[in-house]
Amino acid sequence: MSPVRVRFAPSPTGLLHIGGLRTALYNWLLARKTGGTFVLRIEDTDQNRFVEGAEADIRESLAWAGLTVDEGPEAGGDLGPYRQSERTPLYRRAVDALLAGGHAYIAFDTPEEIEAMRERLATKENPTPRYDRANMTNSLTLDTVEVDQRIAAGDPHVVRLKVPEGESVTFTDLIRGDVTFSTDEVDDQVLVKSDGLPTYHLANVVDDHAMGITHVIRGE
Repeated sequence: MSPVRVRFAPSPTGLLHIGGLRTALYNWLLARKTGGTFVLRIEDTDQNRFVEGAEADIRESLAWAGLTVDEGPEAGGDLGPYRQSERTPLYRRAVDALLAGGHAYIAFDTPEEIEAMRERLATKENPTPRYDRANMTNSLTLDTVEVDQRIAAGDPHVVRLKVPEGESVTFTDLIRGDVTFSTDEVDDQVLVKSDGLPTYHLANVVDDHAMGITHVIRGE
């Protein structure tokens, strides 16, 4: 196997637990076996759950376990910064491209409206229904002028991924083999929250691409 680039990407929402350390170990071992690179990336976009001192604990725990970091917030590297809160321009460019290409859209629904939608559509077989894009308040149901006016007025809004309908996606997992799923089972995930920060669904993919990550190893 040629040298790999792998990453351990914890969120500083608490102290590092044994499951996270195990995931870091697997990544580190593959990097060392192949003469590759072990990247530490701090995924700190969830400011509501941020815990002071958690990032320092993560670094200290890795050092205690002997898992040396090749690239990261303190180790440095050519593809930083290695904290997601410092990479906002990359996410903005990605979102602008998705919006321009029709692969994402802006949604103005309040939390109360989302909850009412779920209650309206929920069934025993489907207790957590997908976002009802055709009947909610978003840039797919509003005209461009109203969308621009609401944004200019400062109305809270998010950006959602416009998941294709009626398609199948197949990829190869090194453990499970070929995995196929229907896009009809995937919700229109929020990519950018109302506070302007990206969610995991956007930032994780943008960063893996930008940092040249070759393999994703994580706990499940």
